[in-house]
Amino acid sequence: MKTQLSAVDERLASSRLPASALRWICDPSQFAFESTAEVPAHQGLPGQARAEAAIEFGVGIRRDGYNLYVMGPSGAGKRTVMLGYLEQVAVTEQVPNDLCYVNNFRDEDRPCALQLPAGKGRQLVKDVEQLLDDLQLAIPAALEATEHRQRIGQLEQEFQDEHAKSLEKVAEEARTKGLEMIRTPTGIALAPVREGKVIAPEDFEKLNAEQKKSIESAIEEVQPKLVAIVQELPQLERLARQKIRELNQRVTLHVVEQLIFPLIGQWQELPSVVSHLQALQEDVIENADAFLPPPEGTPALLFAENRKSSFDPYLVNLLVDNSETKGAPVVFEDYPYIHNLVGRVEHETHMGSLVTHFSLIKAGALHRANGGYLILQARDVLMQPFCWEALKRALQCAQIQIESINAAVSLISTVSLQPEPVSLDVKVVLLGGRELYYLLQEYDPEFSELFKVAVDFSDETDCDGEHCQLFAGLLASLAAKENTRPMDRSAVALMIEQAARQAGDQQKLSTHMRTISDLLRESDYWASVQNSDLISGSHVRQAIEQQVYRSDRIRERIHDEIRRGTLLVDTRGEKAGQINGLSVSSLGSFAFGRPSRITATARMGRGKVVDIEREVELGGALHSKGVLILSSLLASRYARDYPLALTASLVFEQSYGLVDGDSASVAEFCALLSALSKIPIRQSLAITGSLNQLGEAQPIGGVNEKVEGFFDVCKATGLTGEQGVLIPKSNAKHLMLRQDVILAVDEGKFAVFTYENVDEAMELLTGMEAGQASIDGNYLPNTINAKVEQRLREFAQLSREFAAPPEHAAKGDGSNG
Repeated sequence: MKTQLSAVDERLASSRLPASALRWICDPSQFAFESTAEVPAHQGLPGQARAEAAIEFGVGIRRDGYNLYVMGPSGAGKRTVMLGYLEQVAVTEQVPNDLCYVNNFRDEDRPCALQLPAGKGRQLVKDVEQLLDDLQLAIPAALEATEHRQRIGQLEQEFQDEHAKSLEKVAEEARTKGLEMIRTPTGIALAPVREGKVIAPEDFEKLNAEQKKSIESAIEEVQPKLVAIVQELPQLERLARQKIRELNQRVTLHVVEQLIFPLIGQWQELPSVVSHLQALQEDVIENADAFLPPPEGTPALLFAENRKSSFDPYLVNLLVDNSETKGAPVVFEDYPYIHNLVGRVEHETHMGSLVTHFSLIKAGALHRANGGYLILQARDVLMQPFCWEALKRALQCAQIQIESINAAVSLISTVSLQPEPVSLDVKVVLLGGRELYYLLQEYDPEFSELFKVAVDFSDETDCDGEHCQLFAGLLASLAAKENTRPMDRSAVALMIEQAARQAGDQQKLSTHMRTISDLLRESDYWASVQNSDLISGSHVRQAIEQQVYRSDRIRERIHDEIRRGTLLVDTRGEKAGQINGLSVSSLGSFAFGRPSRITATARMGRGKVVDIEREVELGGALHSKGVLILSSLLASRYARDYPLALTASLVFEQSYGLVDGDSASVAEFCALLSALSKIPIRQSLAITGSLNQLGEAQPIGGVNEKVEGFFDVCKATGLTGEQGVLIPKSNAKHLMLRQDVILAVDEGKFAVFTYENVDEAMELLTGMEAGQASIDGNYLPNTINAKVEQRLREFAQLSREFAAPPEHAAKGDGSNG
């Protein structure tokens, strides 16, 4: 027995990790600077060589479909890196054209698009506005000129004279027949006269029949000629108006030509603008009256409104103005609603109705980014109705077609426009997660045709001297960007250590930019509280501690309930069939470890290990997998040549939520072995690890949180020097523990052990040798494995005895003989 104990003690000593192995320490002396103010800013992110190469390729290749999908976790700095790179590249590229929409004078429902060299759009707007101002002065002046008014007066007089001459001719004929033309409220009529006076109706009735008949005959003879003259009057009026209109147009043409010909000369290098100005000229001449002053008595407000609406068709709607753009545009659209993406046609209320015109066309992100780069959040695009399809359609057709969502879903029926599509030349960058990328690859066949370049941002980078120097440069650039105080070497070293802690690896550094930036800003705050000019390591440490303090109310409550005995977790003594397992709880961005009591029972049965969590549907698939693996290991290891005649049950005590993951499978297996062998387990120890079918321990996640969780509970109940945590040996490189845990280990008040398989774990937990199988397959006596095997053989023997028929039934009682 002394030999066994000494062997176990040796294994216990060799598996205990020294304090120096529990955390990687970044040496501040490796940095040659006193503060990050002396460090040149680092462009990009350390450890993103693959992503940077993909970005360079995706931006450089100018082929259809080579748009970029940038994948990585939220907060990894994808947007910052992409914006920085694109802005550097874009400034060296050509400035794209301006975009204007103008009225289509032949079909006002289909406005025309004009793409002009950068800065020319604003110039065209000014030129057209100046032209309209000049026309508003010149056309009325020409049309109101004395000479022109006299000519119009002559035309009107000629019309009146011709009309009067025709009437006079009829009037003379009427007089020869004793009739006179008179004007009545209803028009011109013929009346009989006597002695130069019109016969009154009562006098007409006194005439004899022959006189009446003579008068009526005269009227019937003259009346058709009078009617013909009267019927010709509207035609004569139309002819007069037409002549006056033609005269006005000739005068207007002369005025417009004098103003617009020089303007056409200025824009002769752009045929589309010349065509528009010529169409504008024709419309102005056709509607010259719109430039005249209002008739007397017209309300000023009504005239101003009508005047504005009359001139609106001649204005220029400048959608995209690149006059001040340096290089190609880089646009980030944070709300890619379909109208924000492809543009929209707005409406306004006019006399109770919704109306629109080309000046109400508004640009979308594709218009603003045309000729450059557009950055979108993939999830936001997919969340907005019709947006994803509109984006794909624009990229496939290489043109921007302004679409109305109202028309698409028939929400309202209003007069709308169909603006001329605009050619599209843009590089689209989608930012999103990896899962979304692979889902789109799988379920959207058009995605791989349109987004051929995948930019995969790594979550972490190597932790070596070179990358530490690069990380220091990154921190220097962040400090400059965030306008924080410079950091001294100790602060930089601790920031790098915290990046290793975030990565959960002594050999890796997290590249999660949001976490790094938040810690920098908070460290700067604590430096300001202490009126320090530099951010030191103490400020960074205080920021880390305060981050935890703000989030750990639930953790503190759980630990308090364990200390008070409400949640049952033992940290002293020994018990068979009971073990301390470890799990991790995540509350948003804060995760903490907590111990849980795991118990096992074993009895004779039919070879089934019951997972109580699964039976009540509180166990996840991974946890159930772990239980099935340990069931297989139990049978293959101890019951190779006889049936496994036991029924065992495993449960997480006081667990009222979902249990998932296989990191407790080693703990469950050890508890089951303890229940079978009746060998007690030290409750001062906790264990974590995943089990495979060969009995080997596999690494698990959250090892730091788990170790610290059990340490906090032990510290709350009192450290005895016997307490510790067992972790898989492959997890040793992942340890980045808190300083208080390391100090307790260094002082011998706490311990962290590593193990490679179940046998080593049982020896550490029980202090008893596990025992190796001999050549004949039997285990050495008085070892854990021997006791387990012995107990299972007893179960098998009892099972056979219960299954055998009674003796009298086997021999028969002779009653049928």
